[in-house]
Amino acid sequence: MNQLGFPLLSIVIFLPLIGAVVALFLGKNRMAVKVWALIVSLADLVLACSLWGLFDYGRAGMQFVDRLAWIEPLGIQYSTGVDGISLWLLILTSFLSLVAVLMSWKFLERRSEADVRSYTFLLLTLETGVLGVFAAVDLILFYIFWEAVLIPTYFLIGRWGGEHRVRAALKFFLYTMAGSALMLVAILALAVVHVQATGVWTFDRLALAQGGLPLPRSAQMWLFLAFALAFVVKAPIWPLHTWLPDAYVESPTPVAALLAGVLSKMGIYGLIRFCLPLFPSAVEAARPWIWLLAIISIVYGSFIALVQRDMKRLVAFSSLAHMGLIVAGVLAANAQGVQGALLQSVSHGLTVTALFIFVDLLESRRGTRLVDDFGGLWKSIPIFGTLLLTVILASIGLPGLSGFPGEFTMLVGIFQQSPAAAVFATLGIVLGAWYMLSLFRKTFAGPLAHAENRTLPDLRRREAAVVVPLVVLMFVIGILPNLILRPTDAAVNDLLNRAEERRVVLMGSSK
Repeated sequence: MNQLGFPLLSIVIFLPLIGAVVALFLGKNRMAVKVWALIVSLADLVLACSLWGLFDYGRAGMQFVDRLAWIEPLGIQYSTGVDGISLWLLILTSFLSLVAVLMSWKFLERRSEADVRSYTFLLLTLETGVLGVFAAVDLILFYIFWEAVLIPTYFLIGRWGGEHRVRAALKFFLYTMAGSALMLVAILALAVVHVQATGVWTFDRLALAQGGLPLPRSAQMWLFLAFALAFVVKAPIWPLHTWLPDAYVESPTPVAALLAGVLSKMGIYGLIRFCLPLFPSAVEAARPWIWLLAIISIVYGSFIALVQRDMKRLVAFSSLAHMGLIVAGVLAANAQGVQGALLQSVSHGLTVTALFIFVDLLESRRGTRLVDDFGGLWKSIPIFGTLLLTVILASIGLPGLSGFPGEFTMLVGIFQQSPAAAVFATLGIVLGAWYMLSLFRKTFAGPLAHAENRTLPDLRRREAAVVVPLVVLMFVIGILPNLILRPTDAAVNDLLNRAEERRVVLMGSSK
């Protein structure tokens, strides 16, 4: 249903792409390009927030639907919509894209005019791709947006990354592309099963998730694995994570923030949106094994983060541990696990972005991001240290900040399925507190061990304009988690009810 009568959602999706194209024709004025990108990303965030303002919390189905026949013989449509599952991920994408644009101003200061235009074009194009992933209802449209994200990300890393940027970009591209190819095969298989059963071609997600569509348990498992592989590569979890440290470390900081804060959530969204309702029996059968991989991600990522001397690599491996916990919450396949995963996805997007920003600011001040080169910084940059400590406390789940309600809700969901899995997931939270507080102690507590750190400038106003809104939102979500949980309630319960109905029907048909 489109309650507005005009395509607001499509405008939200494609406004950044339109802005990207315009940026290519703004001539050699670098400031004009940067201001234009800021205007476009800010306008898109305002429009995305208007979706929240107009959202009907009591409806479980898609809202703001835009539908247009596209390839009619195969039933492929341009079909987009928003429900409680995708609403906050769309807003998170628009917000962090605006943050990335602001972070890019300093990064682009000494770049050529051509670099500024092409970088801005790719950054805004990436935003459209991610927004499309979270809004697509038709599976072919979803796949197109999913693949479209690869192209700007590859060039953003490969052109403007660090010393090993080409290797990192290629690794990211190949891992994601391999998983996506299997997902395309699974999408086609679902459509063929549907046409054999009904005589009608469709790639509509809701039609393909109907309980009566025949799908034996073995077929469910193979199709589930094809979808899940694409999603857990993007999330990622061990052992499909090896692209992550290279991509995060070698990327420019704005791109690394989008990779960790937004692109990783595409994998979480895919698990919730497609795997849970389409393959409920396979989810149940695969749960122990995926939980095992998720727990390995949590423990492995935590211990690797603990021994890192490079702060950016530490944040990268901490993200691996957090994503393992979120995947475990999704696979609980109950309301608490899924809603907690969505809430934690938003919180992690804010905290990991802020952490990458603070690491970048320290590196710009000292020319290094090695932990051993710092110490006692709270004496010279107290405002910087206070805000960083707040972000760290939010990341480790201190009550009153954004990390706590999501982690606690996920643990309740996981505990209902397996107390043992909940214990291991809790271990990850303890380890997270260990390595993050250890990082702060080594960099900001103690004596000023290096003379170079005595005269570092504290947080500047332009820097505060980027990080303070992130910190404020951490408090808002921590104190008022229902801002996110309430819109998700109806959609998550409806998805899980449909999944259970489909599981019962498919079990009966396979006997």
